[in-house]
Amino acid sequence: MTPSKKDLLHDCCIISQKKTFLIKVKPKYNYNPVIRFSLQYITFEIMWPVCKKEFRQFFSSLTGIIALAVFLLLNGLYLFVFPETNILDFGYATLDNFFAFAPWIFTFLVPAITMRSFSEEFKAGTYEILQTRPLGHGRLIMGKYLGALLIVLMALLPTLVYAVSIQALSAGNAGIDTGGAIGSYIGLFFLAAVFTAIGICCSSVTNNAVAAFIISAFACFIVYTGFGAISRIPAFSGGADYYLEMLGIDFHYRSISRGVIDSRDIIYFGSIIAFFLLLTRQKLIKRKP
Repeated sequence: MTPSKKDLLHDCCIISQKKTFLIKVKPKYNYNPVIRFSLQYITFEIMWPVCKKEFRQFFSSLTGIIALAVFLLLNGLYLFVFPETNILDFGYATLDNFFAFAPWIFTFLVPAITMRSFSEEFKAGTYEILQTRPLGHGRLIMGKYLGALLIVLMALLPTLVYAVSIQALSAGNAGIDTGGAIGSYIGLFFLAAVFTAIGICCSSVTNNAVAAFIISAFACFIVYTGFGAISRIPAFSGGADYYLEMLGIDFHYRSISRGVIDSRDIIYFGSIIAFFLLLTRQKLIKRKP
């Protein structure tokens, strides 16, 4: 028996959600592996417009362009102009100052990117329209998450010019530590991925974009530095301080920045991302009328 278009769409959603969230509803038809893979690809095609919408919405306003310009301007001033951090006066070809400063800028840049992801949908009433489409909470969240993460990567890519410039200005065979720089960029990517997941989650809490920005910036700040600050309390010295510090993002970011990719750091970042995305899904499920 040939499945109808309605049944195909139904099974398409079921297969994708079953793969992601292990739901117990079964498809109406039994498909061979090739067709099941095709249906999963179709679900990505359904999710992709959400990702593109998120990307275009950010750059459709002057605010988005200004946010990225300020990010690049601040990093440029910090590396090449400010007296205490000026690389040209420092005398060493290194990007350590940039990799130490960038996470603090991300603490505000990423919430500015994600603050309207769901809050604007709630405020404008378009979230109810999205609910009528065969998206599902998982694909809707992943579409918005990937769109926001793509914007953050767009902001991060131009900073490669800093590495090229410093390498060109270095004397003789001296240059930047390539392994350390690559590891630090990987660390920044995972840091941005975690902050984006936090921002998406905070945006699903309220229909006020400004409130979502404040909550997200505070949450990113706490997750990045909070555990490290708590670990320095004298009461936790003697063993517990190390394990408390391991719970913070800063510990794992500095670990990857050394140029050594540890599986424990990858698992940590992946777990934090999954936790906040699943928390976002629970928020949307509770919001569903």
